[in-house]
Amino acid sequence: MRIQLNYDLGAQNTFRMKVSCAYYVEYETVKELEGLNFERLPKPLLHIGAGSNLLFTKDFPGTVLHSNIEFIKYVDVGLEEVPVMVGAGVVWDHFVSETCRHGLWGAENLSLIPGEVGAAAVQNIGAYGVEVKDIISGVVCYDLQERKKVKFTREECRYGYRDSLFKQPENRGRYVVTSVLFRLSRKHNPKLEYKGVRDALEGKEPQTPQEVREAIIRIRRQKLPDPEELGSAGSFFKNPVVSREDFARISPDGSAPHYDLPDGTVKVPAAWMIDQCGFKGATEGGAAVYEKQPLVIVNASGEASPEEVLALENRIINGVRERFGVTLHPEVEHI
Repeated sequence: MRIQLNYDLGAQNTFRMKVSCAYYVEYETVKELEGLNFERLPKPLLHIGAGSNLLFTKDFPGTVLHSNIEFIKYVDVGLEEVPVMVGAGVVWDHFVSETCRHGLWGAENLSLIPGEVGAAAVQNIGAYGVEVKDIISGVVCYDLQERKKVKFTREECRYGYRDSLFKQPENRGRYVVTSVLFRLSRKHNPKLEYKGVRDALEGKEPQTPQEVREAIIRIRRQKLPDPEELGSAGSFFKNPVVSREDFARISPDGSAPHYDLPDGTVKVPAAWMIDQCGFKGATEGGAAVYEKQPLVIVNASGEASPEEVLALENRIINGVRERFGVTLHPEVEHI
């Protein structure tokens, strides 16, 4: 276990905001987590993964906790479905890489998403037609309120678009994910609904999840900045879901990119809206809208302040609202 005071969080958030916390705790096991004296830790408490979906708006006055619980256990009994239990501290893309190496289908479309397994289960990460809830069977947590281990089925996690039980206001900070149970498959089952994925495969039918993974990685590297080279938190805004009537108003000829949802609503790419408003490449001090993907705000100078990122965020929200009558909501969590 590692405990530090006045800890620099620059390396714990991919936006590379220069902020610190009063107290930092990194634990290796569930037993170490259970043994912490939470009453004596400075409040509030904040549990983070790799900090890849966070925008720290100022120094954090309380305690930041981070899991180093790292294991991958396959429960392989020769059946078509293969349960895999994974520690919350495992880097997400390392887990995806391992499943593809073993020829297991399910996680390949989520390749190269930054972050860790525990945070992925909280956020319900998604990309290219797949959400992590599609492969989650259950989530194991430590309940900080009741001081005990609890388990949730996928249904009990109440997953929605970038949402879950763990993100609800009444549960914020209560549950610390310690491990996640995934259910993967040996059955050939590529998810190729997105045209970009089919294009990246050049019309070939993939025979292994590794082939799909490599296509996804090519797409992401063409569109998204490497957080090791350019600070960002990935997709900054959620894609808005509108009624069919509102979509007709947004795009009278129906030519705007969109995805028809089963309930009759329409998901419109926030990136398209932002681009139509002329924000691609826009700057605010050291912050900028990424030239290759307007859904991403980057720390272009390496010295951007939280205030500059927030100012650029507000400009985008106001511009899209004025042009389309739609309010964008950040996917990135503001701390």
